[in-house]
Amino acid sequence: MYAIIETGGKQYKVQEGDVIRVEKLNVPEGETYTFDKVLALSKDDKLTIGNPTVEGASVTASVEGEGKGKKITVYRYKPKKTYSRKMGHRQPFTKLTVTAING
Repeated sequence: MYAIIETGGKQYKVQEGDVIRVEKLNVPEGETYTFDKVLALSKDDKLTIGNPTVEGASVTASVEGEGKGKKITVYRYKPKKTYSRKMGHRQPFTKLTVTAING
């Protein structure tokens, strides 16, 4: 059994017990979070595709913690000019463990 959920503008294929990293959610550690945007649901070899979401389906996950991803370097410059700028960025994320797929 698996589900395809949408959060933070991205889509994730999840099963029970999976650990995923999603865009940062404002939920404290140890709490549960319910995803209502379930785009597809596979149960007993039967695939249900939503239009745009599956009615009555949800995915429950527990929040394991928050963190920041690996640092990426952004370098901007203009050739033949004396302009250059170096910046770094670390994207925040929330780590979740999928506990149940309802639907």
